[in-house]
Amino acid sequence: MAQVQVQPQAPVAVAAQPSPATNGIANNGGVGDARQFVSTSLYVGDLDLSVNDSQLYDLFNQMGQVVSVRVCRDLSTRRSLGYGYVNYNAAHEATRALDELNFTPLNGKPIRIMYSYRDPTIRKSGAGNIFIKNLDKSIDNKALHDTFSTFGNILSCKVATDSLGQSRGYGFVQFDNEESAKSAIDKLNGMLLNDKQVFVGPFLRKQERESTADKTRFNNVYVKNLSETTTEDDLKKIFGEFGIITSTAVMRDADGKSKCFGFVNFDDPDDAARSVEALNGKKFDDKEWYVGKAQKKYEREMELKGKFEQSLKETADKFEGLNLYVKNLDDSISDDKLKELFSEFGTITSCKVMRDPNGISRGSGFVAFSTAEEASKALTEMNGKMVVSKPLYVALAQRKEERRARLQAQFSQMRPPVGPRMPMYPPVAPGLGQQLFYGQGPPIIPPQVIYSFLLIDYFNALVLLMI
Repeated sequence: MAQVQVQPQAPVAVAAQPSPATNGIANNGGVGDARQFVSTSLYVGDLDLSVNDSQLYDLFNQMGQVVSVRVCRDLSTRRSLGYGYVNYNAAHEATRALDELNFTPLNGKPIRIMYSYRDPTIRKSGAGNIFIKNLDKSIDNKALHDTFSTFGNILSCKVATDSLGQSRGYGFVQFDNEESAKSAIDKLNGMLLNDKQVFVGPFLRKQERESTADKTRFNNVYVKNLSETTTEDDLKKIFGEFGIITSTAVMRDADGKSKCFGFVNFDDPDDAARSVEALNGKKFDDKEWYVGKAQKKYEREMELKGKFEQSLKETADKFEGLNLYVKNLDDSISDDKLKELFSEFGTITSCKVMRDPNGISRGSGFVAFSTAEEASKALTEMNGKMVVSKPLYVALAQRKEERRARLQAQFSQMRPPVGPRMPMYPPVAPGLGQQLFYGQGPPIIPPQVIYSFLLIDYFNALVLLMI
C-alpha cells in the first residue's frame, strides 16, 4: 500500500485527463452495486507475452474447476495480445481466483484480474470510475489497489505505463458503486501518496472533458522564435514577473542545440494569460517572440483546419459569379493564350491552366473577371466555341461541395417513375444481332436499361467535373 499522509493544502485543480486504454483499464463496471452481476468469467490482463493457455489453466485451476481458458492472439502473427479470459464452472470459484490470484507474478510479470461482463452497458457505463494523477513512479497496480480498496469493492485498477513498463504517473480505479468512488475522492484528493500530492476525481471521457473544460483558461504557455542563446533561466526571469512558475523548458535537438521554442508553465492561469498579453510580439535579442497558449496536437490541427476552411469559403464568396471554369482545352493552350482568348470580354484578374506535377496540361483552367457581367458575357460567348479543333466547355466555377450537391439533385431527378412493367424485349438495336422484320415495331428498351445508360452518363459527368 502506498504511504498516505494528510495534507492540509486545498485539493489541486483538475487538469486534462488522459483517456484510459481500452485494454480492460477501469472501464468494466456496472451501474449501482456490481455484485448483483454474478460472473463466472474473468478477464486476465498484463500477461507476459510468453504466457500460453496451458500456463493460464494450471494457475487458475488451483482455485476451482476451470471450464475454458484462452490467451488472445493476433490473427495473422499469432502473437499474444497480453490478455486473456478464464471461465469457471461456479461464480464462487471465480471470486476466489480474483481475490487470491490478482497481481500474482506469472513468468515474472504480475497479472491483473477483473470480472468479464459481456453486457456493454455494464462495461461502458463508467459508474464509480475515478482518475488519479501525479502518482509517484514507485506506485504500481497492487499498491494502488491496496490504497483504494479500503473505500469499497474494486472492479478494476490500473496504473498507466509506457512501452517500457514505467509508470506514466496516473491511473484509474473503478468501484462497484458511486458511493465508494465519492468517498475515495473526498478522502484522498489533495493528500500525499509517497510524498507526492495527488489529484483524485471522477473520470471523464475525452468528449466530456472537452465539452466541460474552460478553453479560455490555461497554465502552459508556448514561446517561439527564441534566440539560440536563450536558456530556461532566461525564460524564468522574464516570465517570473507575471507570477509563480512551476517549470520552464527550451526544446533542444539530439546535439543539445536550441530549437528556438519552449514552454513556460504557470501555477495560476490568470498569470499565464497576463504573460501572453504582455509578451506576445515583443523583441528579445532582436527576435520578435510569439507567445500564446500551448496546444495539444489535435487542438492545433482542428484550429488550422477551421482557418483553412474559412479561408476557402471567403475566397469562394469573393469570386462568386466572377470565376469561370474552362475545360476541354487543347494541350497547347498556355496561361497567356487562355488570357488572350477571354480578354475581349473584360478585365481579367487571374488566369490559370491546371497542370500535373510534370507540367503537362490537365485540359482545364480558371479565368476570373472583375465583374459578374463580364464573366456572364464570356460564359455565353465562349461556351461551345471551337479552339484548336476542340469545343470549349465554360461554366461558373463551383466549390466541390456545391458541385456534388448539384449532381446529386440531378441524379435524383433522373430516376424513372415507378409504374406498370413494360414488355421486356432484348435491349439490342437493329443491326446489332437482331433482324428487324417488316411490320415489326422498333425494340422497346426497358426503363431499367435506360436508367443504366443515364447512370453511366451521370458518372462520366461526375468524373469530368471532379477533374
